[in-house]
Amino acid sequence: MLRIEDTDRERSTPEAVDAILNGMEWMGLNWDGQTIYQFARAARHREVAEQLLVAGKAYRCFATPQELEEMRAQQRAQKLPLRYDGRWRNRKSSEASPDTAHVIRLKARQTGETVVRDVVLGDVTFANDQLDDMILLRSDGTPTYMLAVVVDDHDMGVTHVIRGADHLNNAARQLQIIEQMGWSIPIYAHVPLIHGPDGAKLSKRHGALAIEAYRDMGYLPETMRNYLLRLGWSHGDDEIISTGQAVEWFNLENIGKSPARMDFKKLDNLNGHYIRARSDESLSSEVVSTLARRTPPIVIDAAARTRLTKAMPGLKERAKTLVELTRTAEFLYHDGPPTPDQDALKLLNGDARKIIAKVRPILAAADWSSASLENVVRMFAVAEGLKLGQVAQPLRAAITGQATSPPLFEMLALLGREESLTRLGAYAT
Repeated sequence: MLRIEDTDRERSTPEAVDAILNGMEWMGLNWDGQTIYQFARAARHREVAEQLLVAGKAYRCFATPQELEEMRAQQRAQKLPLRYDGRWRNRKSSEASPDTAHVIRLKARQTGETVVRDVVLGDVTFANDQLDDMILLRSDGTPTYMLAVVVDDHDMGVTHVIRGADHLNNAARQLQIIEQMGWSIPIYAHVPLIHGPDGAKLSKRHGALAIEAYRDMGYLPETMRNYLLRLGWSHGDDEIISTGQAVEWFNLENIGKSPARMDFKKLDNLNGHYIRARSDESLSSEVVSTLARRTPPIVIDAAARTRLTKAMPGLKERAKTLVELTRTAEFLYHDGPPTPDQDALKLLNGDARKIIAKVRPILAAADWSSASLENVVRMFAVAEGLKLGQVAQPLRAAITGQATSPPLFEMLALLGREESLTRLGAYAT
């Protein structure tokens, strides 16, 4: 089941929710039934808060924002932990003015310890006198995340709570609600966070964080599933793990206790593997989708799509990302002379252009197949006393606009006589 935890109304914008749904769908992480929106269940959350209130396990707190700020200022001055001091814990509601806004707080245990039994981190103990009476319902009657998530987990039959280690403190607080309600305690597994290559907590300065950003960087969903699985979890020495194997092999016991480091070099290499494993037609579709997401979008015609698919065996051997693949394939979906990159421009010097001018009419008269074109160029190189590369490299630069490409003669055959000669003509001087 997929639950959108949208109790924070300011952060839960339509764009933020769409990013979650689109990211899940792109990753191929599907779910059963309709998406559940937490805020839509607010009435149920309030019901539980009222039950706790009636049972004497929660209370109304009429402390004003000003009073709470003064309380925190005193705690800071005395270098004490910032926590609610329970000033309304044992007072009656009748002591407050009828029109005073109030929240509902959990009457948390003040003595003893709360133990979070965690499959990954082991037993983690919290002193109850450090866990203050958290808010269950805000002054406007809306439930807090801390209450809502516990109620939803119970109602939805959640048996395992697997989440980031930054939620470990939340577990201690949420356990108190669970115990007060007499509900079953789920199995907890708090997963260490992902750090950047420098060992610091992964943040915006390390690059992309949102899943859709990795899509736009040219990574395949199967790459991300494999990489994120291995980031902090292991199955022997296996690095390439299919989704089917992941489902079969995954367990909580093999999650590491230490934070994992994001390694973009490993991610690129893994992506290269999955690119080579994809069918040519599938990769062509990915390139088309990548181009369509550009600003402005690029739409290629059927002829260019056919050329792209036929060239894919050579293109995908070198590519690490779809962005790289799209860039190296650019000469296939634009007609006319390509704009050479810096490396190609260096190859198209004066001598190279003279060679192109000499060989172009010979190519024009040749049978237009890769074998025939290669034979003609080899014979020309021998006749001119040149190495094959001295002829092939300028041809490649003029045809593709790049210094490297899939096999040159296959690309000439693929582009066709007219298109190839037009491109060569632009650099024949």
